[in-house]
Amino acid sequence: MDRFDERILHELKLNGRLSNVDLAERVGLSPSATLRRVQELERAGVITGYRATLDPNKIGIGFIAYVTIGLGDHSKQSQVAFEESVVNVKEVVECHNITGASEYLLRVETASLAAYKQFHADVLGEIPQVNSIMTHVVMDTPKDERV
Repeated sequence: MDRFDERILHELKLNGRLSNVDLAERVGLSPSATLRRVQELERAGVITGYRATLDPNKIGIGFIAYVTIGLGDHSKQSQVAFEESVVNVKEVVECHNITGASEYLLRVETASLAAYKQFHADVLGEIPQVNSIMTHVVMDTPKDERV
């Protein structure tokens, strides 16, 4: 990767819907050279996809929390079982295996606090491997570079 690839990635991270012509203009290359580079970054797996950024409030997400999960034991089997329990749960939009006092950090999005309370009891509370749950409620998001 050189400075042109880095600039391409920066621009696409800001706006994945940029036309190739606009992208080329912003990075200082011809459209054909830019297209070749983007295609190579895709083939190499550096660019793994493109997605829409959604306004949570407009799609019914009124409550966001980061939840730390401690497991009852630290075996690989326990970790795999926990991950399989949450991988297809729609409220869990991120799941990270972390170091420290807890094994996992989840980003959970629900319609409301009441919906989160039900999710907490009916989903997280029913996973046998879970030993501890700590919820950190998102009050505001002044910066989010994931989008």
